[in-house]
Amino acid sequence: FQDVLSHGSTSPVTSHKKLQGWSSDQNKWNEKLYPVWEEGDPRWKDCWKGGRVTAKLDTDSPALVGSNVTFVVTLQFPKCQKEDNDGNIIYKRNCIQDPPAFQDQQFYVYNWTEWTDNCENCTSNHSHNVFPDGRPFPHHPGWRRRNFVYVFHTFDQYYQTTGRSSAKLSVNTANMTLGEHVMAVSIYRRGRSEYIPVARANATYSVTDKIPISVILFQKHDRNISDSIFIKDSPITFDVKIHDPSYYLNNSAISYKWNFGDGSGLFVASGSTTSHTYTLQGNFTLNLTVQAIIPVPCRPVPPTAALPTSAVTTEASSNSDSSVTVESMEDNPDGGCHIYRNGYYRSGISIVEGILEVNIIQMTSIQTTESQAENSLVDFVVTCQGSLPTDVCTVVSDPTCQVSKSMVCDPIVVTDECLLTIRRAFEEPGTYCINITLGDDTSQALASALISVNGGSSSATTEGVFIFLGLLAVFATIGAFVLYKRYKQYKPIERITGQTEKQEGLTAYFSNFKAIFFPNSTERNPLLKTKPGIV
Repeated sequence: FQDVLSHGSTSPVTSHKKLQGWSSDQNKWNEKLYPVWEEGDPRWKDCWKGGRVTAKLDTDSPALVGSNVTFVVTLQFPKCQKEDNDGNIIYKRNCIQDPPAFQDQQFYVYNWTEWTDNCENCTSNHSHNVFPDGRPFPHHPGWRRRNFVYVFHTFDQYYQTTGRSSAKLSVNTANMTLGEHVMAVSIYRRGRSEYIPVARANATYSVTDKIPISVILFQKHDRNISDSIFIKDSPITFDVKIHDPSYYLNNSAISYKWNFGDGSGLFVASGSTTSHTYTLQGNFTLNLTVQAIIPVPCRPVPPTAALPTSAVTTEASSNSDSSVTVESMEDNPDGGCHIYRNGYYRSGISIVEGILEVNIIQMTSIQTTESQAENSLVDFVVTCQGSLPTDVCTVVSDPTCQVSKSMVCDPIVVTDECLLTIRRAFEEPGTYCINITLGDDTSQALASALISVNGGSSSATTEGVFIFLGLLAVFATIGAFVLYKRYKQYKPIERITGQTEKQEGLTAYFSNFKAIFFPNSTERNPLLKTKPGIV
């Protein structure tokens, strides 16, 4: 196996711990059933009808020692070929990459994938249904439709399995040495009397004793997160991502120790997300330590062990450069032991002045001439806090603020105070959502508003209504004045009592009417008061 899977390359003789379920590459390879072709052999060109099959090997590395690392190999067939639901490799005889919709292209099955239909007693055919080392195929459900054999190789050991056009393999890293390693895979397809090589692939993976972590930084008004430049007096959100695809740390107690580098001290959190506000400008160094306390089975405590409260220190694994502390069972009432793993993150960030807030304080409709009646103009008066902006963008959307209709961006020059007027034209009447964004090189802030815009024709209607109301008021004033002149006559006090009462209500009515239309009159007539307490 070593000669076949190493492909001519030699590796230093090193003793590795056995991987669970793997075999030593010193075993004998059956070259009669699984022929070996070197790279450049002309038989590679004819091993697959229609072109060359390639293999892509992916891994979820890096892996924390003790966790599982997973590999996925996928076969990529020539064009117009694919695997169907039954595991058959099918192809189009008259291959057209993008056939017309009306053209029905018929698929055909490769003959070598139909062997199970013609096989009289396949389960007893041990001479053919075996791996390169002679072990028989596992006869689990659907095994007959697995047309490919995958042989993986790493740490001078191999693992073999059958599969369809893709295969997945997970390996525990507890017995692996730290560092970078290579996983190689050789793929064979089944033939009538032998297995034919179709592809090879390899991938580099790494095993580490440091928790793989990454940190995503987010700030509300930051214009470009990737430049590590953030805004003063605005909170920054730090979201820690632990790379643990095998869920090795699921039952661990994890803590996050932050030092933001601005003299605020050490901050310890139990959650993966935190926020911090820098109040000073300058360059700062962010440091994060993630610690995981991982429960593991306890090793037996020797009879000559020290006091029950002491801790026993052992090697984490052979060939490992780091040591871990394993507590004895007496130290844990629940009878469990733990190991500690740390992960580290360090980054430099810059804090600058930025735009913190934008407000729309006034919206004014602009009167237009007849020639401009098609567009309605609106002035938006905008203020902001923080640094002075250098550009402004206006986005006009539907009333839900979801569907954008237009966007206009303009450079601006603000020298003293952040107070500016933005004029925008609206072609059609209706209700719009307006988003106004002010920005500079490092920051930007947004303000939104809903506005109802009337069409150009509505202004003429409104003007006509106002003219009509004005004329109506003039005629009412003239009529009131005529009535007032007609009924304003002096009557002696000694008139008949009934007549006095008859005229009193009419005189009071026109007196109140006159007070409304002639408020500057200096006349005072206490005799017209008809009811006490009302002035």
